[in-house]
Amino acid sequence: MAVRGHRFDPTILREYDIRGVVGRSLTPSDALALGRTLGTIAAAGSGRVAVVGYDGRMSSTVLEEELCRGIASCGLYVLRIGLVPTPCLYFTARMLRAELGVMVTGSHNPPEYNGFKMVVGGKPFYGDDIKRLRDLAGRGVWARAEGGVVEVDAMSAYMARVALDYTSKRALRVGWDAGNGAAGPAALGIARRLKGEHLLLNETVDGSFPNHHPDPTVPANLEQLRTLVLEEKLDLGVAFDGDGDRIGVIDDEGEILWGDQLLAILAREVLKTRPGAPVLADVKASQVLFDEIERLGGKPVMCPTGHSIIKSMMAMHQAPLAGEMSGHIFLADHYLGYDDALYAAVRLINLVAESRQKLSDMRKALPQVVNTPEVRIDVPEERKFDIVREVKERLAAAGAEVNDIDGVRVRTEDGWWLLRASNTQNALVARCEALDEAGLVQLKRAVAEQLAASGVTGNSIGMLAA
Repeated sequence: MAVRGHRFDPTILREYDIRGVVGRSLTPSDALALGRTLGTIAAAGSGRVAVVGYDGRMSSTVLEEELCRGIASCGLYVLRIGLVPTPCLYFTARMLRAELGVMVTGSHNPPEYNGFKMVVGGKPFYGDDIKRLRDLAGRGVWARAEGGVVEVDAMSAYMARVALDYTSKRALRVGWDAGNGAAGPAALGIARRLKGEHLLLNETVDGSFPNHHPDPTVPANLEQLRTLVLEEKLDLGVAFDGDGDRIGVIDDEGEILWGDQLLAILAREVLKTRPGAPVLADVKASQVLFDEIERLGGKPVMCPTGHSIIKSMMAMHQAPLAGEMSGHIFLADHYLGYDDALYAAVRLINLVAESRQKLSDMRKALPQVVNTPEVRIDVPEERKFDIVREVKERLAAAGAEVNDIDGVRVRTEDGWWLLRASNTQNALVARCEALDEAGLVQLKRAVAEQLAASGVTGNSIGMLAA
């Protein structure tokens, strides 16, 4: 009798992870098949230990149980570390040199979503790896051997390690907003280990996210923290996404520090002891950041967007610091080189305490530019990469200065603009940055003209052309 394989809904197999709507595109049977498939891949490696954690979503425990069952059926010993932020999963897998690490998480997506982030052999599992996983699951040729499952505590060691790098003798007053996500218990435990006064918001895990959605890239989601910082006159505030690998920051004046600004500030500290070191940032980051890294004596490296890609490139360049506009901050300086928002928060708090300078002053010391947020333009899935290719060809014919590492990033006398295809949605992403408003108008107009030339219309185009 032929072995029956498993077919995943193709929409859940993303570039960097697996993610879908529970009960519609993602089911417990997917979790079981994923466990069997990852277990088969891991069983071919040098280890027999797997680490599995899950976030606070309503569906996470069911998916985690089936995932563990599938992994153990391949002969691996599964260490269940329970409800933890994703960086705790990365930390535990690294410390135990586990062959496989899997986090059940929907990250910053709405409550009905869930998914999986994966590490195999100590490296991110993404891109072609996920395509290979799809094909292996479809064939259904899974390893079969007796394994086991055991529950272990990983949070205590993780929190102690993260808090270890607060070295300042100065105490600050800090606000923390976990957004009712999986970072809540860890934020509480870490804050208790630090000097100073720490005020926590939404630290209780609740997968319905009753207070605001846990996505710190959306200004509205930071409003509660901003109010706390201003009313209590705090030194700064930090916020986390649903699984604790992305950070948002509010300074003492209630202003948001975006991912590239935060990276520029952290680079000051890192490059003091690592002169000439490469610092990586994604293609959406401000030119101010790349110029600042160079001014500080570092080597700026522009990368494609995507946390898995950046982790891989960080290892390749042996970079001590990297980051994305989305709030993924990666520190290999005194740490382990993956995206950990809680650790980034501790390093930032320590930096502010040691500098005896307000965070708002650090922000204002950076060159001031004007820019757009990320503008998402819905397009048919089958057209998004073709549109970017068409734009690139027109720009090449016109002799424009283009960086095509991820989409097209175009430099002009007014500043720069970016157009890239989203890896996770049927959309294009545009961003523009200039030294003044007049220049920004010219850049937005250039993007709108290119989109129109490829037949793209709609409200988003009007926003760019305005």
